[in-house]
Amino acid sequence: MKKFFEDFKAFAMRGNVVDMTVGVVIGAAFGKIVSSLVSDIIMPPLGILIGGVSFTDLSVTLKEAVTNSMGEVTTPAVVMNYGMFVQTIVDFIIIAFSIFVLVRFINSLHKKKEEPAAAPEEPQLTLDQELLTQIRDLLKRGGSSEK
Repeated sequence: MKKFFEDFKAFAMRGNVVDMTVGVVIGAAFGKIVSSLVSDIIMPPLGILIGGVSFTDLSVTLKEAVTNSMGEVTTPAVVMNYGMFVQTIVDFIIIAFSIFVLVRFINSLHKKKEEPAAAPEEPQLTLDQELLTQIRDLLKRGGSSEK
């Protein structure tokens, strides 16, 4: 039993598990922020542009509600809320785009850090030095002047 808990501790404390946990927590918080942006900032003006319709209100009634003689609902209506589905798709697209932009920005920061320093330029050789270098190279190859 002790070995089991030691193995679990080793698993839970691995770097990639901790990193994944942090990513999930931050992702959930980021998702809430973007969902609020979509539902509270973007969708109200979009609803006005499409004629004052809220996506979440769009639905099709498949079966009307059944009421008794006193007007009380005995069986609720069967409604397909396709507007909620459309809203969820819009939320997903905006969240996915936001995450794409964020990841692309972070990757660009990493690329800037990882760029190696430019290699120093080789000094320009004089004509004499260039000729001597060519002669040396020819002698190393066995004296052949063919390239």
